[in-house]
Amino acid sequence: MSSYLLPLLRAVVLFACALTAPAFSADAAPPAPPPIADFFDNPAFSDAILSPNGKFLALRFSNDNKRDRLIVIDLATNAIKVVAQFSDRDVNQFEWVNNERLVFDSTDKTIGPGDAVYWPGLFAVNRDGSNFRQLVQVSGSFIQEHGVARNVLPADHFLVAQKGAQNSDDVYVTNPKREGLDEAGDLKYVNLVRVNTLTGRTDTVRRPGLARGWLLDHKGEPRICVTLDKNTEAVWYLDPSSKEWRQIASFDAYLGGKDAFTPLAFAPDGTLYVLSARGKDKQALHTFDLRTGQISAEPLVVLADYDFSGRLISSRDKLLGVRYLSDARATVWFDEKMKALQAAIDAALPATVNLIDVPARAEAPWVLVRSYSDRQPERYILYNLESGKFNPVGSTHERIVPARMAEQELVRITARDGLTVPAWLTVPTAVPTAVPTAVPTAVPTAVPKGKRKNLPMVVLVHGGPNVRGNEWAWSPDSQFLASRGYAVLEPEFRGSTGFGTRHYRAGWKQWGLKMQDDIADATKWAIAQGIADPKRICIAGASYGGYATLMGLVNDPALYKCGINWVGVTDINLLYTGHWSFTSDISSAYLKYGAPTLIGDLEKDAAQLRATSPLLLAARITQPLLLAYGGADRRVPLYHGKKFLEALKEHNPNVEWVVYQEEGHGWSLPKNRIDFWGRVEKFLQRQIGTP
Repeated sequence: MSSYLLPLLRAVVLFACALTAPAFSADAAPPAPPPIADFFDNPAFSDAILSPNGKFLALRFSNDNKRDRLIVIDLATNAIKVVAQFSDRDVNQFEWVNNERLVFDSTDKTIGPGDAVYWPGLFAVNRDGSNFRQLVQVSGSFIQEHGVARNVLPADHFLVAQKGAQNSDDVYVTNPKREGLDEAGDLKYVNLVRVNTLTGRTDTVRRPGLARGWLLDHKGEPRICVTLDKNTEAVWYLDPSSKEWRQIASFDAYLGGKDAFTPLAFAPDGTLYVLSARGKDKQALHTFDLRTGQISAEPLVVLADYDFSGRLISSRDKLLGVRYLSDARATVWFDEKMKALQAAIDAALPATVNLIDVPARAEAPWVLVRSYSDRQPERYILYNLESGKFNPVGSTHERIVPARMAEQELVRITARDGLTVPAWLTVPTAVPTAVPTAVPTAVPTAVPKGKRKNLPMVVLVHGGPNVRGNEWAWSPDSQFLASRGYAVLEPEFRGSTGFGTRHYRAGWKQWGLKMQDDIADATKWAIAQGIADPKRICIAGASYGGYATLMGLVNDPALYKCGINWVGVTDINLLYTGHWSFTSDISSAYLKYGAPTLIGDLEKDAAQLRATSPLLLAARITQPLLLAYGGADRRVPLYHGKKFLEALKEHNPNVEWVVYQEEGHGWSLPKNRIDFWGRVEKFLQRQIGTP
């Protein structure tokens, strides 16, 4: 069994390779940093899922950097079968329909969003490769090549991420309906459609209103529907006894409220679990009484410093535990056997987060472990419950050597008004005089850190902005920068989610103001700690992070010596009005009901929006800048960047400009990621690097 993947997955690095670092003597020069492609190439191995009975492993893999294909391994016989592959497409999302059948959609990793021709489609196939069927259209020559039957659903149907019961041949797909004929028009509602993967037969679920979201119960049946009408979100329950929908809650969709909650999942016993703050600062995991319409007074899981974010883990008939995110991901097991199993795996892999995926109807001794750390990219490992042995499956970044990566920690900084601001700090590891060439265990070798002081630093600002920026895990952006000798600081400024209601609401209408102060205060903390050289600090970010980069250069010109903005907002007013060349993917409902409170009202806050516009303040930016935009971006159109570039030209000669015409809101193609980060490396070296 230990070598069953080697013939096919030869590009996947196993334990010994993943944990080996090249040796060099004390007299030798330090090794060159890893190539850019090691961080930003598409992975050969990218996902694996056990069948419901645990007897088979499905995985997505690209051999010799060709198309991603779907592979199934019989864990009893080690037989490997490529069950789906295309010459002009890549297998994308996939899931088990049942123990014999899989469903998957497709993508094309060779083109950017601006050149996309095909829709994802949807396909089903047996685990032995037989009975292939297309369920949802794509387009053009692709259909002809594969001889697809005519009775397939139109292309605007998409696979539901929820697993369902996995005990029939049926799956659910969503069918978004939009305003007008434009596929990018405002979303009106989302239909839920049941599809038989053998016959293609369909059945559309009756909606209680303008549906935006659906939740299946543990038996795989639709049970919750979330509707949106203007700014009112309502939660509906499909009563199994009456077969009728009834409303169980409603609240403001964008601003929330004391009674607001998010349906999470149904347990095997029918209990509905929800996320709610119940008027307190932190979101917690509660149960919801469907009979009384009340949220439980006491939470099942509550975290002191974080909003609860996670999912239930269940077998066929039992709630086994809950997975959640604090600084890192972890699992609370209610089942005693699972507690013991987690302890055994953690003892064998003590330096990593080890997430155990359990088959729903286990008939074999296998579980799948996803293992990672701040220095170790995610790798998948099979664990045999009977033998206690590990069998590596693959790593998502097989060429990365953990021993040469930097350590990441979460620090907490006090802002000027007293608010606590979490921030992620990644500091380059001191180069040791020698690194072992072999590691006796599956644990990444600890490299002596030494004291790293007075470093050049990049302040990396996350986008959103109303999202959580990071977690304790391997990150290609920060690790790449650290590999080039830069400390990296990533503040979770006010307005970021995941750290409580107070932290989130403190960021309302604070673009360019207190949100910006938090970033500056975090930067000054790093200087005070001796980590950052005050003369060599650059601010960088994408989307909102790009906006914050520009405002950082405006507000704190003595603090930041340069800036890197990719796909960044350059004027808040343009978020509302600057989409003349594209249909915005920001909904008009959000711009009408959410953005005026969260960001600013075009009329009531006009003076503030002018005072916090990088476009209008461009004359104050004299520091060197790297600007990059996507030609097909519908979130922050190229217009943002072009207008800002025009405003800079007259007084700032130190501006590097690049447009990736086929890209959207970020870089989807490896060639563009590698090109962009190569430009970043050269730009930083010129501005704040060490000769």
